[in-house]
Amino acid sequence: MGDVGLFLSGATLFLNSLMLFGKANEKSVGVFNLFVGAFQVIAPFYLIAVSDQHHWTIFNLACIFLFGFTYLYVGITTLKGLEGNGLGWYSLWVSIIAIVYAVVSVIHFHDIINALIWIMWAYLWFLFFLSMSLNKKIDTYIGKVAFVQSWVTLTIPALLSLTGVWKTDFVSRVWFYVLILSIVYFCICTIRLKVSLKNSREKNMDVQVNS
Repeated sequence: MGDVGLFLSGATLFLNSLMLFGKANEKSVGVFNLFVGAFQVIAPFYLIAVSDQHHWTIFNLACIFLFGFTYLYVGITTLKGLEGNGLGWYSLWVSIIAIVYAVVSVIHFHDIINALIWIMWAYLWFLFFLSMSLNKKIDTYIGKVAFVQSWVTLTIPALLSLTGVWKTDFVSRVWFYVLILSIVYFCICTIRLKVSLKNSREKNMDVQVNS
């Protein structure tokens, strides 16, 4: 069921990225967020209830709530036309928790792939904080990050896991480089964004001086 949740998260993040690009209707995407959010809140309650109750089992299942409540929050905020300030601060909290999961992945589980994925998710949640709570005008940039992550951290890994090949040595090696290339792409997009913002500020200053 965990792989199914990741698979649906990939679809949700993909649609959210299109919404940020202005390609998908906000209310339509908001409804899908509610569907997946509800599933990812109900499912972990069930999985935890029938689990062996070992603390590491619960630790691994508890992270599903991070996605579930995010999608529910996004869906309700979008459909009701609420301000995103609260969602932004929640996203900051989740980004911090995601870093904890990344550290645990390395130290306890010795899983560098999972750690990189958690770091990428932490970065995306932090971007939502910058946009919604600090009012940074970076929606297009966030859309690019969300679009890439919807495939390389969720959809494709979920498909590979469902087919039973995700943990093989070959796939692990390949996916390490896929994730690194994705991070490099984010860095390039960040540099372009900073240059664009700098040029925009300089242009505004010139207009003010000339006027």
